[in-house]
Amino acid sequence: MSNQVKKVADVIKVLQGGIEFYQEAIKKVDTQSFIGIFQRMISEKQEAINSLQPFAINEQGEKEDDTHWMIDSRKMYTSLISKMSSDAEHTYIDQLEEVEDKVLESLDDALSEEQPEGCLSALRQVRIKAQKMHDEMKDLQEATE
Repeated sequence: MSNQVKKVADVIKVLQGGIEFYQEAIKKVDTQSFIGIFQRMISEKQEAINSLQPFAINEQGEKEDDTHWMIDSRKMYTSLISKMSSDAEHTYIDQLEEVEDKVLESLDDALSEEQPEGCLSALRQVRIKAQKMHDEMKDLQEATE
């Protein structure tokens, strides 16, 4: 087991980008049940960030406050597409499901590294919750098609 934390800051960037995207989506959708789901997703991502932030500090010497550029790009793309689409809610849900894919990908990438035991445990716990969020967004995506 290594004492060196790796790629946790990248996970946090993706999570923070996801939070910003969900916040944007809340402003653009009208369905109250979607808004509730998005608010819960924001809370869950914030909890994940809080649990991983000590490891990011260990990894890079400071708190991670940035977002991942791919999430920022997806947010801009979605905003543009939703203006041209007759179903902006479905457009946001589709893109948010893609964000959840990116979260899982970044977690799997960090979990593939040799990590200190405490970090590994935290990443595994976040991964379990992230899978549930992904599955919920996937179900919502299929239900709105």
